[in-house]
Amino acid sequence: MSAIPSVDLTDFVSDDPARKEKFIKEIGGAFENIGFVALSGHFLSDQLVGQLYAEIKKFFQLPQETKDSYEIEGIGGQRGYTSFGKEHAKGKKEGDLKEFWHFGQYVENNSKLEDEYPNNVEVSELPNFNEVGKETYKMLEKTAKYVLRALALHLGLEETYFDQWIKNGNSILRPIHYPPITEEPKNAVRAAAHGDINLITLLMGAHGKGLQVQNHQKEWVDAIAKPDQLMINVGDMLSRLTNNKLKSTIHQVVNPPKELWGTSRYSIPFFMHPVSEMPLNCLENCVDESNPKGFDDTTAGEYLHERLIELGLVKK
Repeated sequence: MSAIPSVDLTDFVSDDPARKEKFIKEIGGAFENIGFVALSGHFLSDQLVGQLYAEIKKFFQLPQETKDSYEIEGIGGQRGYTSFGKEHAKGKKEGDLKEFWHFGQYVENNSKLEDEYPNNVEVSELPNFNEVGKETYKMLEKTAKYVLRALALHLGLEETYFDQWIKNGNSILRPIHYPPITEEPKNAVRAAAHGDINLITLLMGAHGKGLQVQNHQKEWVDAIAKPDQLMINVGDMLSRLTNNKLKSTIHQVVNPPKELWGTSRYSIPFFMHPVSEMPLNCLENCVDESNPKGFDDTTAGEYLHERLIELGLVKK
């Protein structure tokens, strides 16, 4: 069994104060101890999940020349297609063994952010691709909002503390294809050990071995969700904000055993980002004598830019 605790979001959104408190305690404890939970009771329907997987498999099966036409120069890979091996983990030279697509925010009633964010890229060959991607984005964003409300209460903040910062936030939905491995990889894995940049990540597709999480004893443990669960983890922005009270856990996607090299793997993370002005200064109630302030003041936008340079997606 997976070593990752399981929680049920229906407890939090119920009208029962005891169930709500139970969820807050469970997810808060998990995020302080290992930084990951497996979450059921989210807002994605089985039908939508099935449609999304069907659409992304069709996209990644398109001719390479067609996919390459959706790789947009000059935007740091924030929208559209990123080709195989282009992204690498912080401190690594070898590119990860993956290709991926980015859906971004669908801005509502904010012309400043419409100008700031790149436009989403339309795939003309697949008429349902963008619509299914948009609906999935909205449902994962809604799920993330309630998770962050629970975390706000766990941190002693007002329940809707994060709402103003995540509305029209710079979040990304990333369908990933890890193609079959055709030769012995040289120092490369499907996704090298890393921490996520954002507030929280909601991951679809962690239903088989591959994703591993590093616990406090520096041991790698398998993180396997049930088919109806999302794997959710703390990102570096939330770790900074809480002065490392909530742990951003290092994780990786390892290569499969050699007999499974001929298989593809798909996973779909949703990276919940706030708007760029959100301050990431350590919360006062997370700083004390035993846990002094560990991070410099910054904003979400400044921190994201710094990290994209480290990942090789943006040039200095």
